[in-house]
This record gives sequence, C-alpha cells and structure tokens, in this order.
Amino acid sequence: MKKIIALLALVPISLAVSAQDQQTKLIQQYYFTEEIFRSVSIISTVIIFMIFVITLLKMFFDNRLKHKIVDKGIQESVAASILQTTPKNDQQSTIKWACLLGGLGAGLFIVNYTQPLGIHSIGIMALSLSASFIIYYFLIKTTSK
Repeated sequence: MKKIIALLALVPISLAVSAQDQQTKLIQQYYFTEEIFRSVSIISTVIIFMIFVITLLKMFFDNRLKHKIVDKGIQESVAASILQTTPKNDQQSTIKWACLLGGLGAGLFIVNYTQPLGIHSIGIMALSLSASFIIYYFLIKTTSK
C-alpha cells in the first residue's frame, strides 16, 4: 500500500518536472513540422526524378528496339503491331505532366506566402494537385470529342 501511495505521489511530481513553457513547445512543434515538410519534399523530389529517369530509359530502349526491328527486316504489319505508339497518347501524357507541374508550382507559390509551414501547407498542396488533375480531366474530355 505504501508503494502505491509513493508511486501516485511521484507521478504528478514527474509531470511538473517535465513541464515546459508554451513558447518552447511552439518552437519545438515548428521545427517538427518543418522537418516533416522537408522530408516530404525530399521524397517527392526523388520520386519525380526517378520517374524522369525511368521515362528516359524507356524512350532509349524503345528506340533501340525500333532500330533492331528495322535491321532484322521484320514485316511491316508485325513491326507496326509491336511499335504501336500513337501521337494522341504522347500528347495526353504531355498535357497531364504540364497540368500536374503547373498545379505543383501554384501550390508551392501559395505555400510560400502562407508561412509558417504547417499542416495547412500539405492541404494547400493536395488541393492544388487535385485541381490540376481535374483540369487535366476536363481538357482530355473536351479534346476527345
């Protein structure tokens, strides 16, 4: 019984010892939020860079495949079915990336003017990217008619 009372008496004392003023908590929260934002931005940058590298490699290997098909002298019908790329798909891909990067730039621009960085920054980025995808959807819908 004495141990329980002693333990219950020590718990509030330990909470009082670890108490910090409000300004210190806000500073720590700001640095924590800033680190989260930095981590997310670094990961996003790496992902975009890797997608760029993969796209370049795909284009390079597609070009090599086309040259090998021409060198082997494969029939035109077979070569056309293997190399089936349409300019419309390339155009849609270009429009998609333009909309996506435009929305990303607009979101970063808005986040820059709404300092300090916080959870609202992630919300602004999510809304700007979703708006860019909606714009892309309507552009593709109108061009396909």
